[in-house]
Amino acid sequence: MNTHTLQPYPDTYILLLIVSMKKVIIPEDIYRTLKKEQSFLNRSHIRTFTVTSNKEALAIHRTEKADLIIAKLDTPEMSGESLCSLLRNDSELCNVSIIIVSPDVESNLDRCLQCRANAFISIPINKAVFLQEVHQLLNIAPRKSCRIPMSIKIRGTSKKLSFTGYAENISTSGLLLQSDASLSEGDTVMCSFSLPDSKHITVTAEIVRVLEKQIPYKTNCYGIHFIDIRNNLSSAIESFVEKECQHTL
Repeated sequence: MNTHTLQPYPDTYILLLIVSMKKVIIPEDIYRTLKKEQSFLNRSHIRTFTVTSNKEALAIHRTEKADLIIAKLDTPEMSGESLCSLLRNDSELCNVSIIIVSPDVESNLDRCLQCRANAFISIPINKAVFLQEVHQLLNIAPRKSCRIPMSIKIRGTSKKLSFTGYAENISTSGLLLQSDASLSEGDTVMCSFSLPDSKHITVTAEIVRVLEKQIPYKTNCYGIHFIDIRNNLSSAIESFVEKECQHTL
C-alpha cells in the first residue's frame, strides 16, 4: 500500500497566516524603545503599525481593524479620552483592546479612569510590565522558558559589588535569580554566564521584581529582565531553551 504525505499548498499556508495574524497599532517612539527586545513585536504573526498621534491610530484602525491599540493620553489633535470614546461608541471599531500610556502624575489618573481602556501604563515604561499586558490582551503565550538550574555570576553595576547566584526559568527576555545579594527593584546588573554547548553570554539587565522569602533562611529571589540583548545572544538563549524544553516533553 502506497502512503503519501500531504503537503499544504503555499497559498493555503499564506491564507492561514493572514487569518491568524495579530495587528498592533503603537506609537513610533514606544516601538523604537521595544524594537531591540526579543518580544511579541518580532514574531512573524504580529503586524505592527507605528503612528505619531491618536488621530493617525484611529485612521489606521478604520482600515486595518487592529487587535490592539497602544495610545497616549495626550497627542496633538486628539486626546486619549476622545480616541477611546470614538472607538467604544462605534459598532464597527469597538472590538479592539486599548492600552493608554501616560506620565505617572496624579492629575492624569482621573483622566485615565474616564477612558474605557483595557489597561493603563505609566511613563517611563517598565518593559516587563508593558509586554505582560500586551501578551494578555493579545492572548499570546510568552516565548518558552525552561526551568533549568545553572551557575551564574552577576556584577552589580549600581552597587559596585560582585556576587554569585543561581538562575532558573531562563528565556530570551530574562530569568529568575536566586542569590544572597541584596538588590532592589530598578537596580541595573551585569549578568555573565555560560550555557551548556553554547557561547558565553554577558548582558545588561534590570531587577523588575523582588519576590518575598517564603522561608527566612532561603536565598533572595529576583525577576531579571534583559536590556537591549544582542540578536546573536538572544538566538543562542532561544536555541538552548527550545532544546531543553523538548527534553522535558
